[in-house]
Formats: sequence, structure tokens, C-alpha cells
Amino acid sequence: MVNPTQTAERVIVALDYPDETAARQLLNRLDGIPVWMKVGMELFYAAGPAFVVYLKERGFHVFLDLKLHDIPNTVKGGSASVTRLGVDMFNLHAAGGKAMLEAGLEGVDKALAPGQKRPLVIGVTQLTSTSQSVLNDEIGIPGAIDDAVLRYAALTKQAGLDGVVASAREVTGLKAANGAGFVTVTPGIRPAGSAIGDQSRVMTPKEALAIGTDYLVIGRPITAAPDPREALEHILEEMSEA
Repeated sequence: MVNPTQTAERVIVALDYPDETAARQLLNRLDGIPVWMKVGMELFYAAGPAFVVYLKERGFHVFLDLKLHDIPNTVKGGSASVTRLGVDMFNLHAAGGKAMLEAGLEGVDKALAPGQKRPLVIGVTQLTSTSQSVLNDEIGIPGAIDDAVLRYAALTKQAGLDGVVASAREVTGLKAANGAGFVTVTPGIRPAGSAIGDQSRVMTPKEALAIGTDYLVIGRPITAAPDPREALEHILEEMSEA
């Protein structure tokens, strides 16, 4: 079996649970593997900020996935509160515009404690559940998904953010347009043979690493597996072959 530490720090496990009890059970099963943990709306609204503090106390890196999107001053305050929690990464929705994104960064700088490492701040471009027809016919944005993603990514870079959340299928274009140091966080990752669920734009872990993505967000293939630890170890082994 491959040493999990070789690739684990690039995996973000999505803790998409309705309560803290279920999330803690998974944490115990994955103990000792240095993956990141993603806390999204469902768990954060149920368990609150205290659960983020608990994750940090257990030594996990935390990606707080709340997709902040509001008027600039509100996002500035929200970003400050998130920074004080000690998260390692959080996101803002690029659709909020440049002023809102810049306000979010101001909130981070305002809240940083002496010696605290600045969290990565990334933009949300288009959700991986967004299909071409949804983008054009429902959201009302013309053109191809890739074009919309690149436009939003350029906006986040102009505002000073570290990178974006995007489908792995868009990573090559994002890196070409914004540089290799532009961080890409890619949900919609499914090991070979897994069901795609409600995702429209997916890729295997091996494929995603091969095209240069930085972080892989993986949820149900791990959290819904009969043996989550075994499922994660198989994913890490697949990644080691990239």
C-alpha cells in the first residue's frame, strides 16, 4: 500500500453530513491520514463554528465552503469572522463582483492575529452541477461554460484572490490564463467506476492530478463507502500513479 502522506495533503474530504455526530465518526475512521476537511453549509449550520475549532484542535486543515456572496461590507465582516476561526481556506462567490472580492480580502487582513498564517481565499466560478443548458437558459449567461469560468477566474485574480474552485476539466485553461501558481480546487472528483451523482463535469483523481490541479475535493466516494478508510487509501493509491 502506498504511503498515504505522499498524496493525502492534496485531498479535501467533503464532510457533507447533517450533524456533528456523523462527521466525528468519519474523522475517527480516517484518523492518522493527513487529508483536509471541507465543512459546507449543511454541517456548519448544524454544528456551528465550534466544530471548525474542534477540527483545528485535532490537527486537520480546514476548507470552509460557505461561498460568501453579499454586499461588500457584509462579506468583509464575514471574511473577518471566518479568519478568526483559524480556517486554512475559504471561498467567495466571484459573481459578487470585484469590489466584493476585494472587501473579503480586507476582512482577512483586518482579522489576522500576530503570527497567524493567512488562509487561502478562493473564488467560486461555476458549480460543477451547472450544465450548459442551465448556464444559458436558466442562469442567463450566454456562451460556453469554459468562457464563463475563465471570465470569473480573471476577475478573482484581479481582485487578489489565490485561485478558484472549478471543475478539473477547466484546470488547463485556468493555469494557462492565470499562471501555474493560481490555485485550483476541484470538486466533482470521482474514482474510476464511481457514480457521478448530481455532478455534471467530473474527472478521476489520476486524471485531475495529471493536468495539474492543486486540491481534489472528494465526498461521497469516501463518506458513503462501506469502509471510508479503505476507499480513501484506494484513491491515494490511484493518485500516486499520476
